[in-house]
Amino acid sequence: MPARNPFAEYTTNKILTASPAEVTLMLYEGAIKFCNIAIVSIEHGEIEKAHLNIKKTQRIIEEFRNTLDHKYPVAEDFDRIYVYLLQRLLQANIKKDTAILEEVNTHLRSVRDTWKEVMRQNNQRA
Repeated sequence: MPARNPFAEYTTNKILTASPAEVTLMLYEGAIKFCNIAIVSIEHGEIEKAHLNIKKTQRIIEEFRNTLDHKYPVAEDFDRIYVYLLQRLLQANIKKDTAILEEVNTHLRSVRDTWKEVMRQNNQRA
């Protein structure tokens, strides 16, 4: 029988009981975290680890793009942001450029903070 992992159980429960808005916030937090790990990995010469974490960041942003509801005009604005971020992440991965990753993280934090404010204004947990 595998050992019980309370942290993994807590994380699973947190995700399963989260509202869609909270899941979106968790995804922004994850993208920022993976981008930070990639930056540190490049600084330490851990190229494969950097690559894997840039790819994780890209997958989250791709998921955001795939779930945009284009019946709302703002979706086009978000799509342009996500396309730009994906292009920059590709460049960062090719060049292993921490400055580009810092730029991406700045944008991700800005969108995350805006999302948190929207959640707050709609009385959702943030």
